[in-house]
Formats: sequence, structure tokens, C-alpha cells
Amino acid sequence: MKKVYANAAEALDGLLHDGMFIAAGGFGLCGIPELLLEAIKEAGTKDLTFASNNAGVDDFGIGILLQTKQVKKMISSYVGENAEFMRQYLSGELELEFNPQGTLAERMRAGGAGIPGFFTKTGVGTVIAEGKMEKQFPTGPDGAMEDYIMEEGIFADLAIVKAWKADETGNLVFRKTARNFNVPAATCGKVCVVEVEEIVPTGSLDPDSIHLPGIYVHRIIKGEHEKRIEQRTVRPAAK
Repeated sequence: MKKVYANAAEALDGLLHDGMFIAAGGFGLCGIPELLLEAIKEAGTKDLTFASNNAGVDDFGIGILLQTKQVKKMISSYVGENAEFMRQYLSGELELEFNPQGTLAERMRAGGAGIPGFFTKTGVGTVIAEGKMEKQFPTGPDGAMEDYIMEEGIFADLAIVKAWKADETGNLVFRKTARNFNVPAATCGKVCVVEVEEIVPTGSLDPDSIHLPGIYVHRIIKGEHEKRIEQRTVRPAAK
């Protein structure tokens, strides 16, 4: 099976449609599938629902799709760096489903494992719990009953992620923080498209160093990526 494609537009050919649900990797501005997001923008696909840790910034990441109003709903845990996101949400143009960060990661992981729902204590007694099934389990001291809420696994039409290296069969290696949401996001899509910085020959990756097996990966592109820093902080110059 051919997995390596020439560019992002070719890798997404035949996969995009209006109203689709996309799981996107990335953590802050680290490990964002920027080339695939740009190709979605150019394709003009609209009414999109995104599950992603964050919505990028105004001119990078999912932020570029917010600018063109191609996103209908965000399922996120952090949206604090995007002024256009805030404007659209407050004006009622954009739907938002807030998830605690760990819950969102587990929802993606659960979907990838075929698990439709799970119970967690996170969010009990808050607005996060509104409208969700509640159940007690004997997990407290001496078996005391404690409250839990049910969260649903995420099953996306498409997963788009960014990795550091891939071999030609789709085995992936991520670098540092980029591994956080990219791995669970990759597993929960019906189709997974990956952009990487380097493609190496099959068999050249150490099996113990592979973070995501190629069985989850359907299409791969190699590209040049921008290295952004979300909040640059430096020490004062020594006097």
C-alpha cells in the first residue's frame, strides 16, 4: 500500500467534506500539523468540528481556519492565545465544548481503542458535569462511594498529526512535547494523515523507539516546518 504522498493537498484528496469531524494533534504551537491545516484552508472545506488541545494562534494552526470561518465547533482544553477564537465565541459564531486536558486526551485514546465511554472524577460538581451521566463507585477510603461522570470516546472522520520521523510504512517517532496529543489524536480517526520532517527507509527505525505503529497511519507527507515559540521568555541581560 502506498502511504507516502507528494504534498498535503494530494494526501487529503478524497478525504475532505463539509461538516466533517477532525482530530488534530499538537500541544500549544508544538507539533501542529500546519501543512495539512493550510491545505484544508485552501480546499475551502467548511462547517468543521475540531477536537484539539488548543486552537492555535490567530495566524497559525487552527487559527487560520478560524480566520476564514471554516470551523463550526471546537472541542478543546485551552483557547487562551487566540483573539479571533474569543471574538467568534463571544459573538455566538462558534460552538465550544470545553474539556479538561487529561479528559480530552483520554477521550481520543478511548476512541482509538474502540471504547465508547468511560467514567472520571475530573469535572464532578462543575459545569463540565452538566448533562452527563453520573455514577458512584467504591473508590474512596475504606471503599466509600465516590461520584464520577461519564465521558464519551472521540471517533473522528479524520486525524491529522505531525511527527518528527516516519518510515515508509508509517511507523512514527515524535520529539518531546509534540508526542502529547499527536499519539491519541492519530488513533481516533477513521483515516490518519501525518506530516513529518523526515522519511527514512523501512527497517531503519529502532522498534523500541517507535511511538506509534504504522498500522494507524494511512498517508504521509514530508515538508518544511516553521519552528514557533508561543511565549518567548528570556533572562534579563547580565550587567
